[in-house]
Amino acid sequence: MAWLDAHSTFDADSFTAPVIGLASTLGQHDSGVHRHQRGQLLYTRQGCIRITLAQQLCLLPPSRAAWIPAGVSHRAVMQQSVDYRSIYLIADLCSELPQQVCVIEVSPLLRAVLEPMATAAFATEWQQGRFAHLLGLCLSEIAEAARQPMLLPLPQDKRLAPLLATPARLPPPLHVLEHQIGASSRTIGRIFQRETGMGYQQWRQQWRLMRAIELLATGRSLSYCAYELGFASDSAFIAFFKSLTGSTPGQWLKPATDDRPQK
Repeated sequence: MAWLDAHSTFDADSFTAPVIGLASTLGQHDSGVHRHQRGQLLYTRQGCIRITLAQQLCLLPPSRAAWIPAGVSHRAVMQQSVDYRSIYLIADLCSELPQQVCVIEVSPLLRAVLEPMATAAFATEWQQGRFAHLLGLCLSEIAEAARQPMLLPLPQDKRLAPLLATPARLPPPLHVLEHQIGASSRTIGRIFQRETGMGYQQWRQQWRLMRAIELLATGRSLSYCAYELGFASDSAFIAFFKSLTGSTPGQWLKPATDDRPQK
């Protein structure tokens, strides 16, 4: 097990053990683009991580986990303070796990299993005894976990990509985008359908949802989120959020408190 500070680097591939655990709290940290020979489960106990992939944007909200298969290039950016746990698994242990990056719900059982695994010594024996059972439970829980829609495909079209490349800038309404790139709404729709599998309006709504979760997870108020995301009122923002998630912002983020010590 390793504890990191904001200036530390960690290379799980330099170890021989089948499982390597990492426990850390970082703030304003940027991993840079990198990849692992191991699969990685990244779990945020508190805070939010933005993960950039080659053609996708992935948001890891508090109390959820991202599964990143071996060999996938990615960049993790942490704003403010993020308390997280990370488990790195050799390829032989990943055969039954997802083959693509995904964000999953973390069940109470998986949450309980991750802590001793993330804080286990590097010399831990994973083939037998208690830690073999923990590993088996962890693999089963990852494989069966419900996935959450926290990945957003990014268009690669040379006209659109520069306008939509800034993570915190609200994508413009369709009529504004038409004027900016000199293309009709039909052309823009075809490009987005081809490159993201969604129409522009659907893609923009998903972007707004992910940005809303990121803002809320870093302590922004409902009023701030509503203003930043172009809603006329707090109630309009809450209605939008609930229409896409089935929960109000407060209800959706509530699981983030589950790991905090009870008073």
